[in-house]
Amino acid sequence: MNLPSKVLEQVVDQLSSLPGIGKRTALRLSLNLLKRTDIEISQFTQSILSLKENTHSCQVCSNISDEPICTICSNPNRNPQMICIVEDIRDVMAIESTGTYKGLYHVLGGLISPMDGIGPQDLNIIPLQERILGTEVVEVIFALSPTMEGDTTNFYLFKKIQGNNLLITSLSRGVAIGSELQYADELTLGRSLEQRQEFKMPHF
Repeated sequence: MNLPSKVLEQVVDQLSSLPGIGKRTALRLSLNLLKRTDIEISQFTQSILSLKENTHSCQVCSNISDEPICTICSNPNRNPQMICIVEDIRDVMAIESTGTYKGLYHVLGGLISPMDGIGPQDLNIIPLQERILGTEVVEVIFALSPTMEGDTTNFYLFKKIQGNNLLITSLSRGVAIGSELQYADELTLGRSLEQRQEFKMPHF
């Protein structure tokens, strides 16, 4: 893409580095930014800097937070006896949008995927085990995407946490197999949570 300005080209390159943003879309966004006022541009750039500098991983569940402890973990109205295990913060947002779940979360930060070089040591599994041992948790819900990587992670976690007098459940298969949890519609996801079933290891 031949552009008349090196500065414009740099902005297009940066925007197109974002997932789902191609060169043409990046150019359209860049030209839109060019039309904005200095105040609008300042607010835009400051919000991005603030996102990087002033957000943290919750010290309890690893959800995104403005404070050391996120608003979900610090909410006294949430049920501390339930922990819903998800892949990343987008899944927390998806489940919260259903309005059906009132427990706590644990964000793994990914899924076990040997093909991608991601093993159990790369995920927030040890903190999960510590939470289960150190609190009054009664039920753990596996809410990982119904993919091969999600199932592999479920099986690994089950082996690690079973035997702690826990009820271990998983979402019903309302979410299509092979799809990512964050893309499920609110009604389907909410129903999958409400109709969750006790997790059992498969017999081969």
